[in-house]
Amino acid sequence: MSVGIVATAPVETQSRPGIGFFERYLTLWVALCIVAGIALGSWLPGVFAAIASAEVARVNLVVAVLIWLMIVPMLLKIDFGALGSVRQHWKGVGVTLFINWAVKPFSMALLGTLFIGWLFAPLLPEGEISSYIAGLILLAAAPCTAMVFVWSNLCDGEPNYTLSQVALNDLIMVFAFAPIVGLLLGVASITVPWETLLLSVGLYIVLPVFAAQIIRRALLAYGGQDALDRLLKTLGPISLAALLTTLVLLFGFQGEQILARPLVIALLAVPILVQVYFNAGLAYWLSKRFGVAWCVAAPAALIGASNFFELAVAAAISLFGLNSGAALATVVGVLVEVPVMLSVVAIVKRTRGWYENGAPRLA
Repeated sequence: MSVGIVATAPVETQSRPGIGFFERYLTLWVALCIVAGIALGSWLPGVFAAIASAEVARVNLVVAVLIWLMIVPMLLKIDFGALGSVRQHWKGVGVTLFINWAVKPFSMALLGTLFIGWLFAPLLPEGEISSYIAGLILLAAAPCTAMVFVWSNLCDGEPNYTLSQVALNDLIMVFAFAPIVGLLLGVASITVPWETLLLSVGLYIVLPVFAAQIIRRALLAYGGQDALDRLLKTLGPISLAALLTTLVLLFGFQGEQILARPLVIALLAVPILVQVYFNAGLAYWLSKRFGVAWCVAAPAALIGASNFFELAVAAAISLFGLNSGAALATVVGVLVEVPVMLSVVAIVKRTRGWYENGAPRLA
């Protein structure tokens, strides 16, 4: 049974999950991981040193396993057969692609340089400023995948558009992530370790995408949608546990710096917040300008603003190391992701009347 055929009937069902207990309070769990990581890093420095030394080509093996446990369950939800429905919502898809690939990475490079490289530079460790900016760029260069389904569900977004847009973004990411990151890191005068960057793309994008699609097709062929749903239900808590464990490791290595500079996280959050609201607002306005239906415009704004922070964390660790400023910057993205995106959901829902006032009902 082909993936495209399987996707036609259950698309809406797959795209309509409510936000779960752990996802709703993800910011709280991240905050607890900060505390736990700093404490454990101080109490068990030898353990963290041993974990940090388990590397091959600057890729930490322990973290690599954890990242796969995070990413693969999310990619299992993506059906590339849904790309055929892109034609139905081409205006909304065009707006989101423009924001994700032509605006967001470049606006973050500008905001990172403005805030971290200039305005906040006196308050930050001088040797980490370039690394912080690199982490912000990595965060913005990867559009969100799995959590987008939750945001779209909360704002009554069009599920077929959401699924096809996420599938298209994942496909583009395989080819565009490394060139965009390399370009922007070069513009920001940061040395690009191309071997490690390409290895990260292969390890954390290409291989997981292919592995997830092979598993997905096998499950749908032999067990149907129920088999896939059962596996996703089983892997969900494992994926979250892997994310939280990775954060504990990150903050275990970052603990000394965080304790010495308690404002670092707050300062790093500023360009992230500005970027999210700017890109969401621009996507929403462009959608209205081009006559996109609100049920497509709402998820378009959310997809345009959110980030695939799991990939960003993995790439930052591979490129700059577990205890780098880049890794910390991507973790700050995790910290602010849920509350900020929930606020964007609230904004698009409250402005629906304004949006639909005079906007033609076009896809």
